[in-house]
Amino acid sequence: MKRLDGRDADQLRAISFTPGIAPYAAGSVLVAFGDTRVICSATVEESVPRWMKEQNVKGGWLTAEYSMLPYSTLERKARDSSRGKVDGRSIEIQRLIGRSLRAVVDLEGLGARTLWVDCDVLQADGGTRTAAVTGGCVAAVLATRKLVADGKLKKLPIRQLVSAVSVGVYRDEVVLDLNYREDKEVTVDFNVVMTEGGQYVEVQGSGEEAVFSPEQLAQMLEMGRKGAAALVKAQQRALGIDMGAEGSI
Repeated sequence: MKRLDGRDADQLRAISFTPGIAPYAAGSVLVAFGDTRVICSATVEESVPRWMKEQNVKGGWLTAEYSMLPYSTLERKARDSSRGKVDGRSIEIQRLIGRSLRAVVDLEGLGARTLWVDCDVLQADGGTRTAAVTGGCVAAVLATRKLVADGKLKKLPIRQLVSAVSVGVYRDEVVLDLNYREDKEVTVDFNVVMTEGGQYVEVQGSGEEAVFSPEQLAQMLEMGRKGAAALVKAQQRALGIDMGAEGSI
């Protein structure tokens, strides 16, 4: 089956990373999954949350924030500040980003500091959360490289890369990396987060008023695995990493 945008079922959209998009951040990148574009920046704060101090937790912390800019969608999206609260979807996504990145970060090795990862959606065409996880990882690597370059850390506190991709059942066929039009029509919707080493961090999935078979589940997980691996290679290229090296960071 050829999809609406001409892709094969197992084909990612065009993926790109533009580092240094936010010069005042310790690390930043503009990530594009097709027409979805997200600015991911990482900022270092030389302190840890109060709960860590109170509980005498050693090391540092990583946390994430996610937002969609008002002009990122076809109809203007009101800012959270104008509503007086962060909407539930944004809270869910920023927690996903934080969990995904903490899975590959050596928090004790980070030292007594907080790494803030901010993901702001410039244009939404499906897969904003997966783009945010994938781009947020690149921004975190760039920021911690700066800590090493500045002599604040002896080595990079990131064990490996992490990426995320969507997969679903669209018109009775399993497809990878859904755009907005597909995402609106899928009967099953999954998000797969995986490490560079091929381990799962998180799998989010459900039927949209539909069910799916064990065979479809296995196919979605396998397609998601291959998509995540391809995204890691794109991250490596963006970071100038030797893709032939084991534990590439």
